[in-house]
This record gives sequence, C-alpha cells and structure tokens, in this order.
Amino acid sequence: MDDRRLESLIHDTFNGRLSRRDVLRRAGTLGLSVPVVAALLAACGSSNTASTPTASTGAAGTTGTPAATAVAGTPAASAAATSAATTTPAATPAASPSASTGVAYTKDNPPSVANAAAAKQYSGQTITYYGDSVGIGHDLDVIVTGQFTKDTGINVKVIQHPQSSTDTYATYLRFFQAKSPDIDVMMLDVIWPGAFAPHLMDLSQAFASEKSQYYDTIITNNTVNGKLVAIPWFGDFGMLFYRTDLLQKYGFTSPPATWDDLENQARTIMTGEHGRNSNFWGFVFQGDAYEGLTCDALEWLASTGGGSIIQNGQVTLNNPNAIQILNQARSWVGTIAPRGVTSYLEEDARNVFQGGNAAFMRNWPYAYALANSADSPVNGKVDVAPLPASAGQPHVGTVGGWQLGVSAYSKVQAASIELVRYMASPEVESYRAQIGSFVPTIAAVAADPEVIKAEPFLQKLQSVTRVTRPSGETGANYNQVSTYFFQGVNQILNGANASQQVPQITQQIQRVVG
Repeated sequence: MDDRRLESLIHDTFNGRLSRRDVLRRAGTLGLSVPVVAALLAACGSSNTASTPTASTGAAGTTGTPAATAVAGTPAASAAATSAATTTPAATPAASPSASTGVAYTKDNPPSVANAAAAKQYSGQTITYYGDSVGIGHDLDVIVTGQFTKDTGINVKVIQHPQSSTDTYATYLRFFQAKSPDIDVMMLDVIWPGAFAPHLMDLSQAFASEKSQYYDTIITNNTVNGKLVAIPWFGDFGMLFYRTDLLQKYGFTSPPATWDDLENQARTIMTGEHGRNSNFWGFVFQGDAYEGLTCDALEWLASTGGGSIIQNGQVTLNNPNAIQILNQARSWVGTIAPRGVTSYLEEDARNVFQGGNAAFMRNWPYAYALANSADSPVNGKVDVAPLPASAGQPHVGTVGGWQLGVSAYSKVQAASIELVRYMASPEVESYRAQIGSFVPTIAAVAADPEVIKAEPFLQKLQSVTRVTRPSGETGANYNQVSTYFFQGVNQILNGANASQQVPQITQQIQRVVG
C-alpha cells in the first residue's frame, strides 16, 4: 500500500475535505479493510452536501410492476463464486456508535450520477437495458435509470428479462448468435461470464480505476482470458425465512436446525393455522424445472452429505445421502408444501409467504426488505436463519449474484459503459442495499452503517458455508448439466423415486462432462 496516499486520505477525511463518495472511491483504490473504511466514513459526517442524493424524475422506458421471476442468483452475501467454484466470504462488521452518519436513502431519491459530466457527451443516445424482474428489482431499475437520464440526457429503455433465468440465458444466446445490436446492457448471472465472454465488451480499461473496490473473487470470476467482461452488481445466497410470531405461538424457541426439525415445525404450525386459514402451508421454495431448482437442490445435497453434483470432474450425484434427501424433499410436496410448489419460481414462493400463508420459505436476500416493508402483511414478523442441515453437516447457501455487462454488438458502447459505471457505483450499491436488501459487492459499501442496519442478516449468516454450482468445472457445458439436473429433480418432486431417477440424471450429466 502507498503510505503517502493513505496518510493523505486520513488527513483529508478528518479535516472535512472529502465527501463520503470521495472516501468510498479512494478507500476502494487503496484496498482498505472494511473496519478501516467504516471508521473513515464515520469521520465524514452527514452534512456533506456532495453526498446528498437528489430526487428522481422517473425513467425513460418500460414501467410497471415486477413480474414473477426465476433469478438463479439474486444477491452473494459478502462473497461471490469464482469460475473455479471458490468463494471468499467477507465479514460484515458491526456498526460502531460513531458510525451512524451514513447517507440514508429513500426509494424515490436515488444517488445523483457522479460520472454525469463525462456521460453528457452521449446525451440523446438510447440504451436498451435488460434488467431485473424479481421483487423490487425492476422498480429500482426504473428509478435509477430515470436519475441517470435526468443527469446525463441519455435515454434508457428498461426491459425486464424473462421470468426464468434459464429462459434469460436462452434469450441472450439468441441475441448474441445473431450479433444483434438490440441489447446494450444486461444483467448476467454469476455463472454466465465464461459462456458469454466472446460476446461481451472487455471493460478492463474502462474500469481500471474502479475494479479494485470490488471483492477480488467476483472480479476473478468475471475475468475470462484476461478480459474483464462483467462488473459486479449484487450478490446472493440462499437462506431460510421464518415467521417469528408463529414459532413463538407454537412453542418453538428457535428456527429449525435440521430438515427433520423443519418438517416437524412446519407440520405443527400448519396444522394449527388451518383452523383459521385453509390455504396456509408449512414450507415454500423454488420447485419449478429451472435454474432456481438447481440452487435449492444443491443446498439439500450439500447440507446432508450428498455432495455437490460434480467433484474433480466426476459426477458424484448417485450416492445414498443424495437419494435420501431428494426423496425427503419429494415427501414435502402435498404435505407441508403445496403441490403447486413444483412450478414455483422465487416470486411465487415470496407471494405465498409474504401474504401470510406459509411458516417457512427458502429464498434470496431480496425478499427480506419486501417481507418487512410497511405494506407487507407479515411486516415485523419475519426473520432469517441458515438453511437446515443434517447433524454434523454444514449449514449452506448456494452462491448467486448478478453482474452488468455490455454487448460487443452494441452501437452505443461508450454510453452503455457510463450507465454501468453509475449503476455499479458505491452510491447505487448502497441505495439498492438499503431499499431492496441487495447484497453489496464492494467492501466499503458493506461497511456503511446504513447498509448494516438494513441488512442485519449478513452478520447472522456469516458462518454459513457458501456452495457453488459446478460452472467452473463444466464451462460452456454448464447450462446443459444444470438442465439435466433440475429437470430430473423436478420429476422427483412430482413423484418419481430418487433411487430410480438419480442414476439416470447421473448418466446424462456424465455424458456431457465426459
């Protein structure tokens, strides 16, 4: 580290010469630790007008309510998967009493565009952006791109990507195969950079001064053959949501630690609640045949000694523990989970749970802010915990996460880069974390006391083992491997016996990986 630059940063911060934005950017460049950044942010004070958000006037392009989606990775906790299937969780520090001076955003007041001066040279151009369609994600896309248009004069056409991430992959593939200029900026699942790299711009030079602020593991994941093809945006990991009031009502002192505990608590609460609500269920999750089911089922396997589908190039799925937990999951359908769960995506599960019709839910962090929002029927009655595990096995969560990329076939590449620079900035990551509980990919943002306050679950789930899908081992073949896996698991949930289905899935995947 350059000691003179560090001394200068400390001196300027404590003498009131820097805004929080300046501190975040300079700290990211120096690679400072999270606690150090938190202390510097506390020293900034909240009266610095340079970091005060301005009001949005709305976005150009598509508006509307968020559709149901199948985002396979929707924010990694303070960690993300590398293409080699490794993760490095970053701890989220507790806020110190003096670290209460962070910028508190509201939904309709996003940050102003720090790079507006440079971006204005592209005023009048129109960017087509394929954005979020899960939870509050689309709403925030519209608000943030509206601020970008207001500050830069660049129009943004916001299009929600398909409901299923599997369908989103196919949509992008069609655009890329046709070398179509009809898509400029897009959300990319953490497992996609390797497959789509030939069709994405190399952003190494454009983000040379910013890339050091992101977690190294995500930058490594997004770097293919020496080219940075995507910029980290938010992270994800699976976790268990539960109704605190119902656990207390039925005498449970803590959320379920094992899958057997989950069955017991879910059945007890469901039976008791049926007297007042015949539509009440014990547990909801993502059971449709799509990428989201790969994430859920991988958690079932990894938490029970069933492996991780592929290890060291060999398909390890056909083992007694994997067969046992998949048959156990089959037994949930129609008992503690609705039969329709075999067609549930993320939003289907959230709507049931947030509507007050389920005791437990497996989902991603985005659902936390929505479940505890002022207009939620279960506001103040929801908490999260690690997903259950067998005795002696780790509590796990599948790593997800989304990036932002620019198409190599875009006709407005320079303007698109400026949009990505804004949307993936520390200020917007903080805004999205506070409003939508999207997990930051920047250490300095994770240290922001306002973010810590908005996402208390990060500290609670620090000990959870992050498990990754085998995209690193399978490369361009991952999509086919995952398809065989989730289709087979969906058949098990719909009644097939895992002891017969698993060998068939194993053979299909083994043929792909060789």
